[in-house]
Amino acid sequence: MTRPARPPRFDPSSLTGALAADRERALALMDVSRETLARLDRFVALLLDAQTRHNLIAPSTLSQIWTRHIADSAQLLGLAPNAKIWADLGSGAGFPGVVIACALADTPGATVHLVESIGKKAAFLTETVRALALPAKVHCLRIEKFVTMPIGSLDVVTARALAPLDKLLVLAEPLLSQGTQALLLKGQDVEVELTAASKCWNIEATLVPSKTSPEGRIVVVTGLQRLDKKR
Repeated sequence: MTRPARPPRFDPSSLTGALAADRERALALMDVSRETLARLDRFVALLLDAQTRHNLIAPSTLSQIWTRHIADSAQLLGLAPNAKIWADLGSGAGFPGVVIACALADTPGATVHLVESIGKKAAFLTETVRALALPAKVHCLRIEKFVTMPIGSLDVVTARALAPLDKLLVLAEPLLSQGTQALLLKGQDVEVELTAASKCWNIEATLVPSKTSPEGRIVVVTGLQRLDKKR
């Protein structure tokens, strides 16, 4: 029996021109320091190298990694400019958590909790945090386990492309207390998701247009309470 041919190995050098142009577009959407930009450059290099061995992000988005992933994540910083302690649920390849950690690396007392249950992705996050000396902690476990841990107070909970809003709120509910807000990156179906979630939750939330996608929205949750089904 003939084995199917392996797909060609990803070659980061094939994207050099496209990445340079995409980086310039992303810079027009971000307000970051030179130090943060240097860390982001190193992060992208680490991610592209790891992508040659593991499928960490969708191959179709590699040529737009700066606008689709970096700038999309960085826009959350402007919605919580004073936040220091973040928890990123389902961090994947580091969006938005690693981008936020790159921006907060020079902020005293900052910590970003990166929660990722898939081993190869958690291993990549761990190596990235070490290589860039980021103020982040990697938790290789399921979100349901993380939310029961005594991690102390949080300023912001984030999630990107993780789950529909009603399921996401179930996961995040234990963390959304004592003033903690959620910044949830969503797509064009966010209104439908909000309608579905409102059947189970009383949600204090606003929608902020994404800077990187005309269809994208950021759900800013400042209050959350389960509805009493008996009423």
